[in-house]
Parts: sequence; C-alpha cells; structure tokens
Amino acid sequence: MGVLPRRGVVGFAAALLVATAVPLVTAPAADALANGLAKTPQLGWNDWNAFGCDVSAALVEQTADAMVANGMRKAGYQYVNIDDCWLEKQRDAAGNLVPDPVKFPDGIKAVADYVHAKGLKLGIYEDAGTATCAGYPGSLGHEKQDAASFASWGVDYLKYDNCNNAGSSTTQQYIDRYSAMRDALAATGRPILYSLCEWGVNQPWTWGPQVGNSWRTTGDINDSYGSMLSIFQQNVWLYPYSGPGAWNDPDMLEVGNGHLTTAEYRAEFSLWAAMNAPLIAGTDLRHISAADLAIYTNADVIAVDQDPLAKQAVPVPASGKPAGNNGLWVLSKPLSGGDRAVVLFNSTGTTATIGTTASEVGLPKSNDYQLRDLWSHNTTETAGAITAAVPAHGVVMYQVSAGRVGSNVGPNVILGQSDLTGAEPGKPVSVTESFTNNGRTVVRAADLALTGPAGWSITATGPTRFTGVGTGRTVTAQFTVTPPTPTTPIETDTLTATANYLWRDRQGTVSTSQQAQLVSPVQAPYATYSSATDAPARFGQVGGDFAISGAGQDVWSGNDNYSAIYRSGVVGTAATVETEVTSTAALSGYAKAGIMVRNSMTAAGSGPEGVILYVSPSGGIQLEWNSDGNPYIDSVTPGNGTIPAVVPVHLKLVRAGASYTGYYSTDGQNWTTVGTATVAGQAATQDAGLFVVSASAGSPALVGYHGFTVS
Repeated sequence: MGVLPRRGVVGFAAALLVATAVPLVTAPAADALANGLAKTPQLGWNDWNAFGCDVSAALVEQTADAMVANGMRKAGYQYVNIDDCWLEKQRDAAGNLVPDPVKFPDGIKAVADYVHAKGLKLGIYEDAGTATCAGYPGSLGHEKQDAASFASWGVDYLKYDNCNNAGSSTTQQYIDRYSAMRDALAATGRPILYSLCEWGVNQPWTWGPQVGNSWRTTGDINDSYGSMLSIFQQNVWLYPYSGPGAWNDPDMLEVGNGHLTTAEYRAEFSLWAAMNAPLIAGTDLRHISAADLAIYTNADVIAVDQDPLAKQAVPVPASGKPAGNNGLWVLSKPLSGGDRAVVLFNSTGTTATIGTTASEVGLPKSNDYQLRDLWSHNTTETAGAITAAVPAHGVVMYQVSAGRVGSNVGPNVILGQSDLTGAEPGKPVSVTESFTNNGRTVVRAADLALTGPAGWSITATGPTRFTGVGTGRTVTAQFTVTPPTPTTPIETDTLTATANYLWRDRQGTVSTSQQAQLVSPVQAPYATYSSATDAPARFGQVGGDFAISGAGQDVWSGNDNYSAIYRSGVVGTAATVETEVTSTAALSGYAKAGIMVRNSMTAAGSGPEGVILYVSPSGGIQLEWNSDGNPYIDSVTPGNGTIPAVVPVHLKLVRAGASYTGYYSTDGQNWTTVGTATVAGQAATQDAGLFVVSASAGSPALVGYHGFTVS
C-alpha cells in the first residue's frame, strides 16, 4: 500500500539486488507452508491504487458486480480485496478489530457473503506492526484473535503489511513476525491466501516460500512509467525463487489509472505475466475503458501467467549482449507442452528492433517455428529468428512453438525505419526503410512506402519494390525527407513506413511508425538550460507559447534535474511570476511542471536551491522550497494529492522578501492559495523560469505553457 514515503523505499529495495544476478543471502528456514493455495499466481482486484482510504462496502460490492459483468471473473480473476482504512481506530473492549460502521455498516461478513454469491472471494488487509500504514490497529500481539475474526467473516485472502513494526529489523525478526500470522491463519482451519508485504526489505524471496503464498519484492508502485520500470528491473532477476504456491510480487497493476499509454500498460501486464506475478488490478473497474479492460482480459497473456509449469521468465542475453543491454530486454518463459513465451521489451524512449533466436530462448532445434503474437493475435512462421520493431516503452510478446507450422501461416517479416531524432525544419534528411524476411517462405514481392502528415516532403531516391526476398534476407529503400516549419513550439509528427508483400498466393501488410519533434527556437530575452543529462532536452517558443521536452529524476532531496526556459535576474524582493500549464504528455507519477525561481538557473546542484510551484499527476498542485540553504529542495506544502492535479492550470508565485506564496487558478481570475514558505538564503535578484522534470530516467515529458510574465 502507499502510506509509506514513496521516495526512498524502492531505492532501498533496489540496493539489495545485484545488477546481473539474484542475491545469494539465505535466511534460516521456517516451517513449510502447506495451505494448498495459489498453485498459480492469484488474480484479483485491490482498492488501494485507485481509492486509497476511500474504501467501503458499496465500492467492494459494486466492483464484484463489475468483475462479473465485464468478463474479468470469466477470465480467471477471483479475489476482491479490501486494503487499509476499513476499520475503526480502536479495538473493542474484547480486543477485536471493528469494521468502520460508516464504510461497512453491516460488517465484513455481509460483504464476504455478497462477494461469494457472485462466485468470487474476499480479501482483507492488516499489518504485522502496532498500527497499519494509515494508523489503524495492527495485528502485533493479536494474530490469533485477528485471524479468527477474518475466518469467521469468510475472508479468503490476507494482505499483511509491515508499517509501525516496533523495531523489528533483522531477517529472523521478520520471519518470526510473519510466521506468527501464518500459524494463526492455519489454526483457523479456513483456507486463506497469505500475501506478505514487507517491500523486499529483508529479501523475502529467500524465506517467503515457507511463510506465505506471495511476497512483495519492492517498494510501492505508482502510476508512472519510471516506477513500473524500476520495479520490473528489481523483480526480473528473482526468477529462481518463484514456484507453485509461492510467488514474487512486484505490486499491484496500475493499468487503467490514466497516466501511462496503452503501450506502456500492455508492457506492464506482459512483464508481470512473464514474471509469474500476481495480477491484481488496481483501478476503478466500475468505469474502466474498453482499451484497459482488453488488457486485463487478454486470455493469451493471462495463460502465460497461469501456466501450470510455474516457471518465471528469465532475462536472456541476446546477440552476444547482456540481458537488458541498452534498455532492450528479452525474457524467455518455459511453458507446459514445450513452448516458450518470449517478451521483447523496449524500455527506451524510441522505437528499437530487438532480436533473439529460438536457440537463445531455449527452444530445441527445428526447421521452423511458429510465432503467435499475444497482443495482435497474428500467427507467423520463422526459420529461427525472433525479432520485432518494438515501440518505445512497449513490448512484443510471442508464444513460440517448434515445428507445427501449417501451410496457411505466413512468414514473419520485420519492417524498420531509421531514427528521426534531430530532424530540423526545412533541412532534408535521409531515411532508410528496411524489410526483413525471417520466415522459411519466400516473399515473392514487397512494396515499401513512407508517408507523413501534411507539409512533409517525402521522395523515394531508389527502388521501393523488391522481388524474391528469401529467408534471412533484408532489402532497403531510401527516402529524402524534408520537415516543414512547425506551427507550435514543439510539434510532434509521425512518419509511417509500410510494406505490402506477397507470399505464395496471399498478401500481407506490415507497418511501423517513428515520431519526430520539430522545434521553433526560443527567442531572446529567454534562455534555456537543462541539468537532466539522462535524455536530451528540447525547448520551443511561438510568440507567448512555450514548450519543454525534458527528463530528469526529480527536483527534491539529492536530485536537482530539470529543464527550463528562463529569464535571468528578473525577480526582485517584490515580484510576481505567472504562467499557464496548458498541456502535458508523458507527465506521470511524481513528475513536475511549473514555475521555478532560484538565485541562478544554471547552478543546478549548488545551494541554495530556490522555490518551485508546479502541477504533478501524483503530487497534485504543490509548493516546494529549500529550507536549510543546502543544495537541495527539501520541503513541500500541501501533502500529496491535497490539491488534485488539473491541466490546464494557471500558476502564480509571489515573492515578498524572504516569503514566497504560490497560487493556482483554473480560469486565470479566481485564485486559490497553494501555500506560503519563508525561504532563507535567497538573493535580492533571482532568475525565474518554466521547468519540467519527468521523474522517469531517460524518458522525457512534453509540457506546453502559455504566457510567462514577471512583474
């Protein structure tokens, strides 16, 4: 769950892992867990990611209704799980937990009965410490009593957190703490799936199989690409520790919460399935989009997660390079019956071709192989190459079979397009389109084409039709492309490569796309600066409209990574800075966009930092500042989510001596105070600018602004 500070928890867990191998620490063994549950990873729903403490009987029952109506129950989802905040702040006179009478007026048993009547199961939440993460009574010292309550209510699943753990820190203390509830659940005689949640602090993968059915391996996830990627990179190396009844748990799914693209949500779902993770939906299933529901109910991908062989996917070195080299991943998961699930994951910010072979992923030698794409549901054949042009932050997921290829299955072909990064308005650039036949079947003819939006000049400079393209052969077509002058500060356009091809007496079509950012340069008196070195920043201006494409980990604590359009020396001891954040793209999680005021905009990492007023998808609208004169911002008001994020939004930062006050407005007329801070060490004259930090290393966010005034 998410009450613990998100900054730092994931990083701490990551420090426990070795970059290229799983940890070797072994904890003392506990008694074996034999509750007969979770022979395949659990599938279900949990309220926390979407609702936090706003849980109720009505929400749980409506979600159960939705899971039946929308096909999730039919797809295999079983559990409807209540997270924190379901109970009263005090136990009753007998020491029993008391469900909140407002949220659960008829108690938990009535909700369990309702859920059971729908053919589903009910889960609940508690904590191994003195209090839950949200401050409600914990189960420490009450394990038997609480387990008996859960059983009497008809609970089928327990998520057991580890906040307020009364000084418990060593591995053995953690084992003892979690084993106490394990034994208490067993003593009830009711089958209750036991989900451990200690965030990977004491390497639960080494002792969890004897204690619980699953164990969290990382800190809390949030609805950002950076969070998903970080958690994947930690959990993926733990493949030796996963098996029937005992699963690595990289936390609940964020699919449907709105801050990732469909490609990114498909990647999350695919990676979790390949890693044998519990698939626990963390969104509002009562109002889910068709696209997000299609991800949750993809039967082919769910089958990979639920495969009875129960082997977690292994990161595979490909083409002589280490697994995950340059952000390109190949995962191979053995399946019952001898097939392999192969995930090609591109964690970078641009489309990339990822390739491996049947031999490299562990398949036996064969004349040919069948590739079933688990997202497009197309089936092709290959002589052995397993390759795809994978979009940025996306996946291609195959089920690969040796032999078994029918005559009606066409060859696997790959279409590539050279990078458009750095394309400039009015300047011709050469683009190469490549077509590769990986199949045994000869491609009789292939016609290659390249198209773009209005204003783009695209001319072929050589042949575009090719005949007799045999196994393993690649042909290329050359085009001269001239981008137009953009009409916005940063214009994102898409060029699409297409190949129409013939095999035997049939026709196929394949396409791939590349995006190009066209920039109208920033004009004086404005200047630009970026301390975010993980991806190139781009800055644009058309009149009073501005845009920044920038990455960076954060502007907080030990990080000072931002990209800014600014004016030097324009803020005195009495000044007002104002702008409107008009649009955002790839701004998710704790990313930030807004106004920055500091002594020197180009002095990142040196103290004192100044003040920022911004909008953040997860943080909301907030004011942050440097409270102690050291190099980093370290104070914030209000708390995360107090003022929900909204775009477009007007932001205004007012300085009066050492006092800074932030305001926001949705109409530019009526202003609401965000907060006020007294900030030491600020110069009499300061720089002011528009800034962005994506909070997702290597993945820029694109933010638009209207107007920038200092008065």
